[in-house]
Amino acid sequence: MILWDFDGVLMDSNSVRDYGFEKVLSDYPKESVERLLEFHRINGGLSRYVKFRYFFENILRQDISDDEIQEWANKFSIIMKSQLLNPELLIEDSLNFVKSEYEKGRKMHIVSGSDQEELRFLCQELQIAKYFVSIHGSPTPKKQLVKDVIEANRYLEEEVVLIGDSVNDFEAATTNNIDFKGYNNEYLSDFGKYIYEFPS
Repeated sequence: MILWDFDGVLMDSNSVRDYGFEKVLSDYPKESVERLLEFHRINGGLSRYVKFRYFFENILRQDISDDEIQEWANKFSIIMKSQLLNPELLIEDSLNFVKSEYEKGRKMHIVSGSDQEELRFLCQELQIAKYFVSIHGSPTPKKQLVKDVIEANRYLEEEVVLIGDSVNDFEAATTNNIDFKGYNNEYLSDFGKYIYEFPS
């Protein structure tokens, strides 16, 4: 069984996510937004909910309610839905592997830090949803998503691998005692198994 991260693994969307934060927070000081972008790039697997809270509480030193964070996340999602409906952003290397494994009957799921509703919308519109048994995203943390997928499908831990491009993905895998393979971020080659290119 394969659990896939989405951003940076199935879709080359990280620069678009950067643009989304810059656009939605354009009224705030540029240096503060840049600090958020640094945090965002280091913590690719974390949800936008965590990132917006970090921006307001840790960078701006302002209190923010859950409802306000949801409002910011909704604004961000509107931008993402308009920018990410581009099939050219799909990563051909990994998607070709997904298609070949699907044809072999391999069970696969998406577990992502992206908003779940947005993620399912994008996968349907880009016609890749059919390759996955289920698609899961935030606001549920990735460690919990992985745990939920394993338990709901009664998978054996030793038969599951998570493929991701961030340290957060590695942590989600190790917390749940499953194998991890890094992809599209050579920094992760220090964490064990790394995929430079999927077999054709």
